[in-house]
Amino acid sequence: MRFVVLAIVLGFPFADFLLTLRLARWTGIPLWVWLAGSGIAGMWVLANERDQFRMRTLAAFRGDQSLLRGLLDSGRRVVAGLLLILPGVLSDILALLLLSLPINQRGGFGPQPIPAGRSPHRRSGDTVDGDYRRIE
Repeated sequence: MRFVVLAIVLGFPFADFLLTLRLARWTGIPLWVWLAGSGIAGMWVLANERDQFRMRTLAAFRGDQSLLRGLLDSGRRVVAGLLLILPGVLSDILALLLLSLPINQRGGFGPQPIPAGRSPHRRSGDTVDGDYRRIE
């Protein structure tokens, strides 16, 4: 069983590269354009995710966002970035599928709980004047 998994893991990049080579011949686009384009896109995704991960971690420390939600989103994007860097069209399709899945997106399919002490509405800074009277 270990050898089957090892063969799949080692054979995937080779098969992916051969598929990309055939697609490059079929479309007439040079192979280096496919590989360079997906590599640049993967590095861009990873670079942006580094900044987003910092912001999500700070938001989790403040209590604005769940830590698990941020880790799952960041992990999904990091895996997609690594798949984009791998040479091949099949890995690029898997990466785009991972990026397009609506996992853990704000404003998703159901109501999102609001942490205690946080308001979804921002205050404008205007004060409301009023009178206070104690009734006993």
